[in-house]
Amino acid sequence: MTSPTSSSAFSLPADPPGGRRAALVWGVGVCVYLVAVVFRTSLGVAGLDAADRFHVNASALSAFSILQLLVYAGMQIPVGLLVDRLGTRKVLTLGIVLFTAGQLGFALSPSYGTALAARALLGCGDAMTFISVLRLGSRWFPARRGPLIVQVAGLFGVVGNLLSTMVLARTLDELGWTATFAGSSVAGLVVLVLVVAFLKDHPEGFEPEPVPHAGVAYVRHQTARAWREPGTRLGMWVHFTTQFPAMVFLLLWGMPFLVEAQGLSRGRAGELLTVVVLSNMVVGLVYGQLIARHHAARAPLALGTIGATALVWAAVVVYPDRAPMWLLVSLCAVLGACGPASMIGFDFARPANPPERQGTASGIVNIGGFTASMTTLLAVGVLLDATGGSYRVAFSSVFVLQALGITQILRLRARTARLERERLVASRVEAVHVPV
Repeated sequence: MTSPTSSSAFSLPADPPGGRRAALVWGVGVCVYLVAVVFRTSLGVAGLDAADRFHVNASALSAFSILQLLVYAGMQIPVGLLVDRLGTRKVLTLGIVLFTAGQLGFALSPSYGTALAARALLGCGDAMTFISVLRLGSRWFPARRGPLIVQVAGLFGVVGNLLSTMVLARTLDELGWTATFAGSSVAGLVVLVLVVAFLKDHPEGFEPEPVPHAGVAYVRHQTARAWREPGTRLGMWVHFTTQFPAMVFLLLWGMPFLVEAQGLSRGRAGELLTVVVLSNMVVGLVYGQLIARHHAARAPLALGTIGATALVWAAVVVYPDRAPMWLLVSLCAVLGACGPASMIGFDFARPANPPERQGTASGIVNIGGFTASMTTLLAVGVLLDATGGSYRVAFSSVFVLQALGITQILRLRARTARLERERLVASRVEAVHVPV
């Protein structure tokens, strides 16, 4: 009889073959994710313009990103359940329609209230992309490719961030608000056509087991089973602790901090934000290769990234007057490692859950970083207003969440490693067939 902790229950009957067809289908999925990230991070280069356009202060400005991330985080478990139930193609299609409508609505919003509603709609569609792409990769590629596939997916998100930083920032200066945001929404229509024409949920012959009727009891059961796994919770806390410093910096507060507190021009500040993105691309490839070859490297890489981020962030915060350029470049380079480190969270959750629960588990993990980002975005905005614009005080809020996350990671790390070893041993025992 199969043990309930056996890893044989956590795999398909055979690994998908991968190959060119898989690369094409998965490539369509990650293009959707790339466009979603462009739309998500577009406010990061337009924060100062948004404040002028809608006549709002720092707290109200942060509400754009907070509401967007609140919707995103709140949708993660429902989206995971939808992906497990309906498949990737249907969920991605719905996500594209929603985030494209949100971006277009943001372009045409005549008031602060309608702009908030547009960002909420964008966040809802954005929430449906990354989990779908992770599911798509696990259905089309062999399990051994999992860590690299996750990091490459994250890399496409970085490319989207780079496009937002470099292209949208330039078009915003040259063409203005409406033309920039409305024009960028055309990319949503392009990826919608690609999904309809080319995307399939899985290769032929690798259909997943049918999912039972998705009633309330099923939803509770699926979510509770995923949450009870220490690997799922560890993945969530890794994502929580690693992702948010870079997200807060890129999504909203990096540009104002570099311009207002550090006295840089918008052009030079944009170049520094590009350093974050380029560093993310390089580190993502390195982390993916390391984890694929050395599974035990996951926790040290995550904790090392957290420690380096805290150290350099503290150096910038406590530096008297304006920080020198080499220190700001160092900060941006280290922040570039936060995204790849957050992807490690999915590498803890994946082996802890069977295929039919992967979407739900990924949703739980993905809640972590976006909850931390949302909390910090709000804290920074409130503290800036309360202190008359002191970024030193406002940016110190980062350390509180880092301390909380590190505590939880250390608490769950040993138990997760033990369960993974037990499942590995069980799977090897079951692979040995003794003749009768």
